[in-house]
Amino acid sequence: MSSTLTLLLIVWAGLTTLLVVLLIYRSTLSMHEDDQLFLNDSESHMQAEQTDVLRRLNKVTPAVRLLGAASGLLIVVIAGMWIWEGLSRVQ
Repeated sequence: MSSTLTLLLIVWAGLTTLLVVLLIYRSTLSMHEDDQLFLNDSESHMQAEQTDVLRRLNKVTPAVRLLGAASGLLIVVIAGMWIWEGLSRVQ
């Protein structure tokens, strides 16, 4: 059972590391996001940049949610298995 917990902890650490990397990437993207309205044609390149930033943010968001949910669920499963293992040893 201990080897299973070790394996699950390694998988959880990998998922959580990937989640942190994606969160850092998303925060760097959101730093470049502007809440502006571009009215004339001379600023159209800025509008294209903002559209690209929003597209990237929308692409990363589902992965962040999925990894966050998977990481949270996995740590709950690991905690449950650890408690179960501890209670089984007492008896």
